[in-house]
Amino acid sequence: MTHSDSAAATAEDSPGRSPLSDGLVPGRRWTPTRLLGRITDVVSGDLLVAVGAAILGLVILIALTAPWVAPDAAQGRGTADVANRDLAPSTAHLFGTDHLGRDIVSRVMFGTRPALAVSFVVVFAAILIGVAIGSVAGYLGGWVDEVLMRITDVFLSFPPLLLTMIIASLLGPSLVHAAIALVVSWWPWYARLVRTVAQSIRQRSYIEAARISGAPVYRILRRHVLRNSWSPVFVQAAIDFGTVILAAGSLAFLGLGAQPPTADWGLMVADGRTTVTSEWWIPTFPGLAIFVVVLGANLLGDGMQNLLKPGSGRR
Repeated sequence: MTHSDSAAATAEDSPGRSPLSDGLVPGRRWTPTRLLGRITDVVSGDLLVAVGAAILGLVILIALTAPWVAPDAAQGRGTADVANRDLAPSTAHLFGTDHLGRDIVSRVMFGTRPALAVSFVVVFAAILIGVAIGSVAGYLGGWVDEVLMRITDVFLSFPPLLLTMIIASLLGPSLVHAAIALVVSWWPWYARLVRTVAQSIRQRSYIEAARISGAPVYRILRRHVLRNSWSPVFVQAAIDFGTVILAAGSLAFLGLGAQPPTADWGLMVADGRTTVTSEWWIPTFPGLAIFVVVLGANLLGDGMQNLLKPGSGRR
């Protein structure tokens, strides 16, 4: 799991403003139109970021249209055709067929759906839990911080993939249980990240002014702490999007994630691991799909750092 300390450096401490707004137009609140303009600036000014955005955009488009654009939607969902099993790539089957005769192009296209679904759910849930715990711990400090961070340290003491495997094993193999296991192992990183931001701004003058004016804690957290936390959280989420897909694929490969006949990339790689020397196409193309999506997410994550950096402009 890649968790960059530099993400925290993008947080601003200006009262009442999000660091995202500072990155767009200094001293002004951002709007969807202004945000879209900044995204366009960064993407058009950096080829690698444009490639990353194009990759993820294409994957999302495939996931949405797979039932209509896949060569064989029924096989993509798991229907077997044993008469055509283990066929090498050809004009009839561009990626070949698997051990049950299913078209691998269709399987890879349908595999985008569980991959994206798990990644979105895991990252979103991890952000909700981690941001809530990290902001409260960092702002309140004292015994609250000690208790929450010691609980967080318990989860961080395990290697992320090992903890995920243990939880998935206890819950039983399924895509839903794999997602739950990933959330449990992912939220502590966001809690640590947001706690760092909250600690850095809690003594700022505008925070003191809010306290003196009698503003409740929840309002200070929402209007100041959370707004200053979104920049590093957005950067980390963009990177984690691909990492979660890789982790979910690893669980499926080990038999702890998606189960047949689900079109899951990790499961497809596992199906072809014993015949990789003779039917190389069975694990290769799903593996390439994982590689390309993770690459696209990492490229986009690097671009997010430039997008959310205050004062950054067109390159």
